[in-house]
Amino acid sequence: MCWSPDADLIAGGVIAALGIGTLAGVRRRTDLPLAALPLLLGTHQMVESVVWRGQEGTVSPSVASAARVIWAVIALPLLPLLVPVAVLLASSSAAGKVRRRLVFLTGIGAATSITLAVALAREPVKAHVHGHTIAYTVGIAAAPLVVAGYLVATLGALLVAEDRTIRTLGVVCTVGSVVCFLVWRLAFASTWCALAAVASLILLRWAWGSRPMTRPSGLDRTRLQN
Repeated sequence: MCWSPDADLIAGGVIAALGIGTLAGVRRRTDLPLAALPLLLGTHQMVESVVWRGQEGTVSPSVASAARVIWAVIALPLLPLLVPVAVLLASSSAAGKVRRRLVFLTGIGAATSITLAVALAREPVKAHVHGHTIAYTVGIAAAPLVVAGYLVATLGALLVAEDRTIRTLGVVCTVGSVVCFLVWRLAFASTWCALAAVASLILLRWAWGSRPMTRPSGLDRTRLQN
């Protein structure tokens, strides 16, 4: 979420490019879901640029409606399930205590995701310009509880992850979410795209950083010694 359609489109393209770079650095298939997050976030930004155009009347109502639905599906039911599952898969070598916490958070994410999916199926997604931002409206029962589940599942999974870089991402996202929300409430500008860019850079570093590689077999070690 940025402050204009052009900002959303440019930011989304940059973040998506970071996402491609992150996926290129993956060494284990179990890391793919987490590494795919920047690409998903970049796509999310670019979809919102179409939502902006719909508010301006420069795209057809059907295209704008589809963009709102896609935006909402990514933001609401998908992320609270994807993030804890991705962190759980990336923490395959974690101690039992960490894995139990991640499994618990994945359960919270699944319950939150189902609740949000039902809400999207029942009512259409509405959007309106809110200062220099776009506000979305979805009818959600027990909204405070659902929001709490969303935050616990997504931020909690990052904060308890096995990898230190992912835990750092959790701290950055927690602090950044508070700042972005306060700025958004003022309708001055939406800074969520900046947070998404920072998160994507951290994941890029995680994917390309000093991570354990598969140990060479005996034959490979003999070749290396020769």
